Amino acid sequence: MTKDWTGNSNSIYKTLGASNHTDKERQNEDYYATDPKAAELLLELETFSQNIWECACGEGHLSKVFEKAGYTVKSTDLIYRGFGEGGVDFLSDDITFWNGDIITNPPYKYAKQFIEKALNIIPEGNKIAMFLKIQFLEGKERKKLFLSNPPKTIYVSSSRLLCAKNARFDEMIAGGGSAVAYAWYVWQKGFNGTTELKWFN
Repeated sequence: MTKDWTGNSNSIYKTLGASNHTDKERQNEDYYATDPKAAELLLELETFSQNIWECACGEGHLSKVFEKAGYTVKSTDLIYRGFGEGGVDFLSDDITFWNGDIITNPPYKYAKQFIEKALNIIPEGNKIAMFLKIQFLEGKERKKLFLSNPPKTIYVSSSRLLCAKNARFDEMIAGGGSAVAYAWYVWQKGFNGTTELKWFN
């Protein structure tokens, strides 16, 4: 039988969109840096309050874009990576209020908790924006989240944006980029209407 497909050992995982196909390969602290272009494009789509908290800032890939745009940015992370303030657990019970908006690419396995916490601590009418995989729309537990706290807008990226393990963007590009589709999920606290789906990039 003649093969009609060729590829290396990594190709099937890119086709499936699986960036975490082995436990060994997965980054320990779930650190996948976001292409700054994602933040630049978000600012073309939405306006935010002057104060932004980037609560999983990594090396500042998103924070630096917001700062350049004139926002006052609080940058924290559980792990210090040479930028912002390290040792800050966003999910800690000690964090009870933030007078501004919250924008981040959260650790994926804790994304639901990050969203719920962010909505709980911001004032009515303020926003949170989370950069997440399209697959985040799936799942019964997430369905409960979306029904009780519907996003105001979900912006699906028509072209691929990168989230690079340990911020190694060059290695990712050299390996053929990413097959994972991402979107910006934007909530406005108090919104209880129908989520609008839009495309960008």
